[in-house]
Amino acid sequence: MRILVTGVAGFIGAAVADALMGRGEQVLGLDDLNDYYQVSLKEARLARLTERHDAKFVFRKVDFADRLALDRVLDGEKFERIIHLGAQAGVRYSLENPHAYASANLVGHLNLLEVARGRGTGHLVYASSSSVYGGSAKVPFSVEDRVDHPVSLYAATKRADELISESYASLYRIPQTGLRFFTVYGPWGRPDMMMWIFTSKILAGEPIPVFNDGNMERDFTFIDDVVAGVLAALDRIPADDQTVKPGGSTAPHAIYNLGNHRSERLLDVVRLLENACGKEAKLNMLPMQAGDVPRTYADIAVSQSDLGFSPRVTVEEGVPAFVDWYRTYHGV
Repeated sequence: MRILVTGVAGFIGAAVADALMGRGEQVLGLDDLNDYYQVSLKEARLARLTERHDAKFVFRKVDFADRLALDRVLDGEKFERIIHLGAQAGVRYSLENPHAYASANLVGHLNLLEVARGRGTGHLVYASSSSVYGGSAKVPFSVEDRVDHPVSLYAATKRADELISESYASLYRIPQTGLRFFTVYGPWGRPDMMMWIFTSKILAGEPIPVFNDGNMERDFTFIDDVVAGVLAALDRIPADDQTVKPGGSTAPHAIYNLGNHRSERLLDVVRLLENACGKEAKLNMLPMQAGDVPRTYADIAVSQSDLGFSPRVTVEEGVPAFVDWYRTYHGV
């Protein structure tokens, strides 16, 4: 089977593409290689995919928010399913550049739905986010919870994507699965995320920014576990049978949480990073950032029962694995 993967040069996209080809699939990967973070890291991920999988992997550089460019790139290409992971990521950056989120996350998502509709694609799996839960005091977060109060533009675009997908599933019966990711980390991760930022600063002897005076908790989910969940979701196509799916749809559209079902105290994770780096962290205590939330915590009961999703990597194992990769990648 040939699968279209957007955001293939990104952290999750590259890992998913690698796993797909590892089980014998072919991948047509799209990415615009923008400079939100260093392009060299994205290029290194792509080079690794080519080296490991050769002819199974085809890459096309394109901004999927540009409908005409997307149509040109896909002209003559064949694929059976779509995994749409490309997006403008980051809660804090959405305060600085909101138009990037409207373009990539709203227009881009619509464009991929139109591709799926025009080609009769058998299943579209797309990335949502735990950010849609906002500052909910109810934990753990369940896909049955109401998510009407996003506290960042990023979260609002991801919730909008879910609603747009619901309309396409209802109107055109396009099978879709939305995945709400919870703080994904691990080797080949993103430089704008906490694990990378803290590791780089601890190793350099610089203060790390600790928001809300450290009173933060996150459901940290290792990349290997997330990839397993994405592939399991791809293989389970929501039935068009009017039954209620996870997330509440009676159309062929399901939504799942992919998290570790553990909410870790931020300062506990800092201690794990200190141990892995072999250096004590200097803490710069700061107030809560606009658009941030104090806690995330995934209820994965439905993901477990429907997808067989069973995260295996704890932060005690995952944090040293990330630091080891970081040291090797940077030669430090």
